[in-house]
Amino acid sequence: MNIVKHFVRITLPTLLLIATTASFAQGDLDLDNEDTRIAYAIGVNIGESLVAQGLLEGIDLDSFVIGMRAVVSDNVELSEEQMIAAIQIFQERMTAQAQEAVAASQAASEEFLQQNAEREGVVTLDSGLQYMVITEGPAGGVSPGLEDSVLAHYHGTLPDGSVFDSSVDRDEPAQFGVSQVIAGWTEALQLMKLGDKWRLFIPADLAYGENSPSPEIPPSSALIFDVELLEIR
Repeated sequence: MNIVKHFVRITLPTLLLIATTASFAQGDLDLDNEDTRIAYAIGVNIGESLVAQGLLEGIDLDSFVIGMRAVVSDNVELSEEQMIAAIQIFQERMTAQAQEAVAASQAASEEFLQQNAEREGVVTLDSGLQYMVITEGPAGGVSPGLEDSVLAHYHGTLPDGSVFDSSVDRDEPAQFGVSQVIAGWTEALQLMKLGDKWRLFIPADLAYGENSPSPEIPPSSALIFDVELLEIR
């Protein structure tokens, strides 16, 4: 069953551990037993991985567990061709759902930025980057160049206000190269003066596009950052 092995990346020993407890409800497990705790912990670990990948969305869990037990007992009732066809259908469904999510996120982000551009104090640059000056640094401050590194505090949210990353919350400013961050940051930092604090409204194509680095950031989402430029190094 190579197709199953490569698709979910679960080894046979792991299947054995999960399948031996599959017929019990959670309340029936003796988690004081060391072997049971091991099997349970591995099951939770694998479950978290599958959930994070979206592989359990819309899946009948009873059939899923029966399929795992069938592998252990060498009693799989589908042919390899049927398995491949079923998994291809599932992958096509996942692809369609992902495309719908990208389109919805992109449309929502574009609408947000269009409305945001009309707000007082918001400046829209030719690239599509928007910013608002929250605090101005001392007069005569310098701006970092493309080859510089900076020390900055930042607070990142989605348009709906959800926080996905924040050096402010960690109480620890971050150091990074001006050219080593997303395009929207690179452009904005070269315009900011030392001591400035700006709110950046970054279109998806100047952020991560469809390739989100985190489950907290939807693909093709606009991002909002409050950025305070502390030092130029």
